[in-house]
Amino acid sequence: MSRRILITSALPYVSGAKHLGNLVGSLLPADVHARFHRQIGSEVLFICATDEHGTPTEIAAAKAGLDPRSFCDGEHVHQANTYNRFGLSFDYFGRSSAPSNHALTQHFYRRLDDAGLIAERDVLQVWSPSDGRYLPDRYVLGTCPHCGDADARGDQCDACGTLLDPVDLIGPRSALTGDTQLELRESRHLFLRQSALVDRLNAWLDTRSGWPPFVAALARSWLTADLKDRCITRDLDWGVPVPRRGFEAKVFYVWFDAPIAYIAATQDWAAAQGRDWRDWWWGEAARETRYVQFLGKDNVPFHAVSFPGTLIGSGEPWRTVDVIKGFHWLTHEGGKFSTSQGRGLSCEAALDTLPADRWRWWLIANAPESADVDFRATRFVADVNKDLADVFGNLVQRVTRFTATAFEGRIPAGGQVGEAERALVAEVDGQLSSIRAHHEAREFRRAAAETRALWTRANAYVQDAAPWSLLRHDRPRAAVVTRVALSLIEICAIAAWSIIPDLAASAISAVTPMGRVSASVPAWPTDVEDLILGDRFPGAELPLSFEPVAKLGPEHLGSAYE
Repeated sequence: MSRRILITSALPYVSGAKHLGNLVGSLLPADVHARFHRQIGSEVLFICATDEHGTPTEIAAAKAGLDPRSFCDGEHVHQANTYNRFGLSFDYFGRSSAPSNHALTQHFYRRLDDAGLIAERDVLQVWSPSDGRYLPDRYVLGTCPHCGDADARGDQCDACGTLLDPVDLIGPRSALTGDTQLELRESRHLFLRQSALVDRLNAWLDTRSGWPPFVAALARSWLTADLKDRCITRDLDWGVPVPRRGFEAKVFYVWFDAPIAYIAATQDWAAAQGRDWRDWWWGEAARETRYVQFLGKDNVPFHAVSFPGTLIGSGEPWRTVDVIKGFHWLTHEGGKFSTSQGRGLSCEAALDTLPADRWRWWLIANAPESADVDFRATRFVADVNKDLADVFGNLVQRVTRFTATAFEGRIPAGGQVGEAERALVAEVDGQLSSIRAHHEAREFRRAAAETRALWTRANAYVQDAAPWSLLRHDRPRAAVVTRVALSLIEICAIAAWSIIPDLAASAISAVTPMGRVSASVPAWPTDVEDLILGDRFPGAELPLSFEPVAKLGPEHLGSAYE
C-alpha cells in the first residue's frame, strides 16, 4: 500500500446539530482509518471542513439574527469543538468560505469555461410568494416521478437515489412554509456540461478499484444513464461570486464549490506547515499519494461524477479519488435520524451523556457498510457492557489489580515460558494480521469484530493460566503468566487504539513502566514474539492506573433524549 495517504470526509454542513448518523456516515470511519495508517507508519493527511454556503445558511443566520459570515464563524468553532471531543484527529479542519476556496473555485470555473464545458441557459426556478424568495432545490419537496415517494427533494430522491430538479417533482411545495402556490420564474444560469464528460468519466471509473459494490454500482448507474448537465450557479448573496459578466448577482452552487474545499483546505494546511500542497494533489508529485474519500450514500453522485468531472474537465493534472468508501444510513429506533424533528441523538447530547469511546466503539462495530443499521438504546447498552466492560475492561482491571497485589505493582521476573505462551504467540500474530488486513481494506465492522476476538483470546489465556492460583506453589510460573498478560493488554490496546483512543491510551499507560512515556501514536505491533515472550523490563514499576469501564443501564441514556 501507498505510504502517503490523503483522507477526506464529507464536509458537515455548518448549520444544525450533527447527529450520530452524520458521524458514522463519514467522519468517524475516516478518523479510524487515519489513525490506523499513522500507526503503520504511513504519511497521513486527514482533511475536512465545514460546508458553509447556500440558502440553508442564509436562513439559519437570519433566524439567529446574524449575517451569514458571523453565523458561520460561530458554528465552525462550535462544530470543531464537538469533533475534537469525539477524538476526530483532523490534520486540518477548514472552511468552504475561506478565501482559498473562493479563489480555487473561480479558477476551476475559468478552466472549465476555457475547455467549452460551461454553458449559459435559461432556467425555470421555483419562486415561493409566501417565502418571498427563490427556493433552493433541497427546499422544494414533492412526489418523486420515478418511485412515487411523497417527500422527495428537488435535488435528489432519498428513497430511490435519483438525481432530480425541482421542476421534476409532482405537487411541489415549500419545505420552509408548505406553500403550494409556487411559481416558475425564468433566470439565466451556468451549467457544467457533464454530458460532454461521460466517456472520460467512464474511462476514469474503469481505472478505480476497491470501491464497495453498492458505490461502484451507483456510480455506473449515473454514468450509463442519460447524464444531465448540472446547474452550478444560484440566485443568492452568500457564496462564491461568479466571475462572469451578467452574473454579478449570483454565486456558485454549494455542491460545485464544496468538494473543491478539500484542495483549498490542503493549501491552507500546507501554508501553515511550510509544506507543498502539490505533494497531495498535483501531477507527478502526487503520483504516490493514495486518496480515499469517506461519505454517505447520498453524497456519492457528487463525488463519483460531478467532482471528478470538475477535476478531469479542467485539463490539469489533479489527483482524483482512488477509493470512495460509502456508507448506508444509521437509523434510530426504526426511523430516520432527524435533528430538525427531534428524533435520534445529536453528537453533543451523546457526548454529554457518555465518554466518546463508548459511542466510537459501538458505531464502528456496527457501521452501516453494506446496509442500513438501526440504533436501539437497549442494544447499545448491551453491546457496550459486553465488549468494553466485560471483555476489554475486565482484562485490564483484573491483570493490573493482580500485579499490584501479587508483585507490588512491578513487572515480575523469573520463570520460563511454556508451550501455552508459544501457541499464544502464533494465535495473536494471526489475529493482528487479520485486524490489519481489515483496516487496510476499510472493513470496519470486521476490524472491530477481530479486535473483540483478540480481547477474548487474551482473557481466555489469563483465565486458563490462572496466575492467582499459582502464587503459593509455583511463583515463577505466576510471574511468567503475569508478564505475558501485561504484554497482551498492551497489544490489545494498540490494536484498538484507532477505534477507542482514550481507553486504549489509558490501558497502555497503565502497563508501561514508570517514566517511560509512550508515543502519542502507538506503533502497530510487528514483533509479536518479542512482545509476548521477551523481557518486559523486569522489576520496573507500573502505574497500573486504569479506571474501570463502568457498566451502563438504560438510565444512562435517558438524559441524552431530554
